[in-house]
Formats: sequence, structure tokens, C-alpha cells
Amino acid sequence: MTKRGEVSLTNQNVLVRIKKNQKEGIYIMTKTITLRLSDEEYQLFLSYAKADNRTLANAIETLAHRKLEESFFVDQFEMEEILSNKDLLKRMKTGSQQAKKMRGRFVE
Repeated sequence: MTKRGEVSLTNQNVLVRIKKNQKEGIYIMTKTITLRLSDEEYQLFLSYAKADNRTLANAIETLAHRKLEESFFVDQFEMEEILSNKDLLKRMKTGSQQAKKMRGRFVE
């Protein structure tokens, strides 16, 4: 059972974001979008949804979340490689300190 004003969702990441925004006094409403798919793409998503026992909308949302997480975050093995590279860590620390002091330049 949830307290008044609390939102209970199955996706933990969404729940965390909503709690943070509620603390700031901002409430999140879900958005509806239109997505155009070819018949082949539709059938692929539908097959995935059925195999994973999901609705089509939930399957598309789940796959989109996974892709975003892959794009924005490093996996466990990549993080281990970064942490084992002492030279890289030293350069990252120097760069972070310079950024805090507003020194250096942006490289595109």
C-alpha cells in the first residue's frame, strides 16, 4: 500500500525519477507519442512482445530504455578497464579539476 501522493511503479528507474521530482514539487505525467513502423518492424516488435509476455507499448518502451542505458552508461567490464588504467584516471582527475576552475578548452 502506498501513502497519499506516492507512486508505485514496477520500473525502479522511473520510480526514482518521480520521487526526485516530487521532492522538487514537480509532478511527471506520462507522454503519448505516435510511432510509425513498417509492417516488418511492427511484426518484429510484436514478436518480441509476445515472447517476453509484454504489451507492444511496454516492449517498445523497455527496448528504448535498454538502448539508452547502453548509450549513456558504461558496463561493468568497461568500468573495470577504466579503473585499472592509472594514467587515464590521473588525466581524468586533472581534467575534472581544470573544469571546476573553468580552465582549459573544449575539444569538439
